[in-house]
Amino acid sequence: MKQEKPNILFILTDDQGAWAMRCAGNTDIHTPNLDRIASQGYRFENFFCASPVCSPARASLLTGRIPSAHGVQDWIRSGNLDRDGLKKEIREDPYYLCEEKPIQYLEGMLTYTDVLKENGYTCALSGKWHLGDSMTPQHGFDKWFTIGRGGCYYNKADIVENGEISFENRYITNVITDKALSYLEEFRTQDNPFYLSVHYTAPHSPWEEDQHPGEYIEMYRDCGFTATPDLPVHPNQIPSAPSGTGEVRKSLLRGYYAAITAMDADVGRLLDKLEALGIAEDTIVMFMADNGMNMGHHGIWGKGNGTFPFNMYDTAVKVPFLVSWPGHYPSGVVCRRMCSQYDFFQTLLDMVGIRRQLPDGLPGRSFADVFDGNTEKAGAVVVYDEYGPTRMIRTEEWKYICRSPYGPDELYHLSEDPEENNNLSADPEYATLINRMYIQLTRWFYTYADPAMDASREGVTGYGQLCRPGIYADRRNVFYKQP
Repeated sequence: MKQEKPNILFILTDDQGAWAMRCAGNTDIHTPNLDRIASQGYRFENFFCASPVCSPARASLLTGRIPSAHGVQDWIRSGNLDRDGLKKEIREDPYYLCEEKPIQYLEGMLTYTDVLKENGYTCALSGKWHLGDSMTPQHGFDKWFTIGRGGCYYNKADIVENGEISFENRYITNVITDKALSYLEEFRTQDNPFYLSVHYTAPHSPWEEDQHPGEYIEMYRDCGFTATPDLPVHPNQIPSAPSGTGEVRKSLLRGYYAAITAMDADVGRLLDKLEALGIAEDTIVMFMADNGMNMGHHGIWGKGNGTFPFNMYDTAVKVPFLVSWPGHYPSGVVCRRMCSQYDFFQTLLDMVGIRRQLPDGLPGRSFADVFDGNTEKAGAVVVYDEYGPTRMIRTEEWKYICRSPYGPDELYHLSEDPEENNNLSADPEYATLINRMYIQLTRWFYTYADPAMDASREGVTGYGQLCRPGIYADRRNVFYKQP
């Protein structure tokens, strides 16, 4: 019996800039399987994260809410694991600051996986969750294989499966793929459709050579790394992130590219499995990153919190987004429309033909008409982004970044300055434009932010979130304060 709804394979990477694919014009990097998805379907040139850091972006993707409405405003530092259940190796790791009990940061919020489950989908996760309580399957997931804390070493990952923590000495990218492949084998015998989330930790640091397979490191041994700028380190670069110039720069890029190419090879294994099982034409394949990444762009190494104050350059807020559905969607299409992760919930439901009443106050709008050929939508499109008190409003022509109350603000004329090198915010000529964009920005966040979780009122530092605002602790103690 043929399924009424398509399967979904959703692949999510960690800290991959939109620029870090061969099909996006980067001639240094090798991504034959990402290029394969793009050649078989759509590549979005202007797809934006909701926040340039992992946990808030992932929460917005799942819920359709902005960070100032779901309350995840920085990467999750605590509440992932239960203190009593931790292994000794985790307790002593300074990366992790434990709570007495796990926190489900999205508790009580509707996610698109909840809706898929309601509509007969079997939902499975293989890979990074990083939204709290890694021990417990949540939000419609029937199968749950994840990373305990969120981040991990590539060759010593803490894995959660069946409520137990174990350490995996194999390369974590391969481990995640192997589990996803086993899920696909299971799904071949069922009549209902599946949704499979494959969430890689790649290409997040560490980028040391011993963290990645030698064959991929050697692939970039003699690379000139000409596709990314070679600039002095930005004066606002945070000291805790790896950064550098000269040979250090090449070493960092070598590890970053190796992580992507190793991941790309495993994406190929997933695509090959769909074909071998005879379900490629029954499966929508999507590829996305949680947030963008500066790898020397503007002299910055890191995402939005690679600097303080946080940065909102396109390299940090643009993410890759590829979609293919062989036999149903055209191939080799480049979509230039501006879309955001907070549009994804409504879009996915439209793509699979699910009609459901969604919660009030979601800012997103479906862009599923792209797949009917409307890749150049007429009319103004505006996207917004946030990270703590740093907020962005962006049109095709202009970008305004507001850092209330301390500044400095930024204004870029993108049609004339696409690299965002000339900050016009202090030029009196643009005062009226800035005022107009500020009002538009303020009204939008007033409409969609929850006052109890408004990130502009929190002390977001970029060093992690300890608990959920207004629910689990006094809001003044929500964020980690750097010693």
